[in-house]
Amino acid sequence: MNTDVSTSPAARLRRLEAERSARNTLARYMQLCDQPCGASGFPQLGELFTEDAVWEGAGSRYATSFGRHQGRAAITTFLGGYLAPSPHFKRNLHFLTSEQLDANDAGTLVRGQWLMLQISTYGAGGSEAISARLDIDFRENCDGRWLIAHFRTQRLDCVPWHTAIETEPA
Repeated sequence: MNTDVSTSPAARLRRLEAERSARNTLARYMQLCDQPCGASGFPQLGELFTEDAVWEGAGSRYATSFGRHQGRAAITTFLGGYLAPSPHFKRNLHFLTSEQLDANDAGTLVRGQWLMLQISTYGAGGSEAISARLDIDFRENCDGRWLIAHFRTQRLDCVPWHTAIETEPA
């Protein structure tokens, strides 16, 4: 974040509000990825992206497995195949940490980076803990909401996750 003390309080407040809104947009994205929502969650997920947004895997592993999807409709269709309940995921949980957010001085773009831990149990069996770096750009929509303009995810590590909880009574 720009910490220049000569910046006006109004400009500083605008940047802080933009960063807060971007953070909330990503939190809603993760919430929709984690909760069972089926087809009813697809439109809600799509509403978090700009019309011309890009969602892509970065690094050799994710660039190959996820590819690149451009436009709200293409992103929503792609992500819809992963939303629980689906044949792919039985359960999915995302945790974010190491947040770095920076709104530009013009107040037109917020860039963020997070480390993500994803705990996944697959429909075919087995569970993993996956760590990834998220690099995300947000732009303000005409209605004042900050939406995802460019979402990049790069896998860092993946380890088996203990699944004994699946067999333990609730």
